[in-house]
Amino acid sequence: MNASTPTRRRLLGAAGSGLALWPLTSWPLDAPGSTSAPVILTITGAIRQRNDRDAATFDLPRLEALPRSSFSTRTPWYPQPRKFTGVLVRDLLAAVGATGTTLIATALNDYRVSIPADDLARNGALLAYWLDDKPMAVRDKGPLVIIYPFDERPELRTAVHYSRAIWQLRSLEAQ
Repeated sequence: MNASTPTRRRLLGAAGSGLALWPLTSWPLDAPGSTSAPVILTITGAIRQRNDRDAATFDLPRLEALPRSSFSTRTPWYPQPRKFTGVLVRDLLAAVGATGTTLIATALNDYRVSIPADDLARNGALLAYWLDDKPMAVRDKGPLVIIYPFDERPELRTAVHYSRAIWQLRSLEAQ
């Protein structure tokens, strides 16, 4: 994928007490069911791009079409470095035209955490869909995880950031 493809996005400006994120160009989302893959992420709230009534929904192929990033890091639940691959959360939010300053992330088991959008952007948080170059199974904290580069940024090794590294993610609400 090169820089001229329509899935490339840039972030614009800080607004108020948080970071406002939006795409510079329109990015139409495929309708749900346009692939045979199941929806694994739903984004609602303060977003400009939708493909399912009041939401932007993603299956794995749609997430894989976004700019890809990877890093290896240790976590409290993985003592050895593991390679995480996915889309930077800031790129995902730009793709849906998120304008909120906070994300409410919800896991399959209904665990919820509120995450400032500027924290995700500033610290390079990743929405990972691959672990060690393989799709993440639910039993291995998948299908999606928000992960921070803990080894690269030791200042993120805090209870607050570990609580924001939500696994088995199913939805995001931009507020």
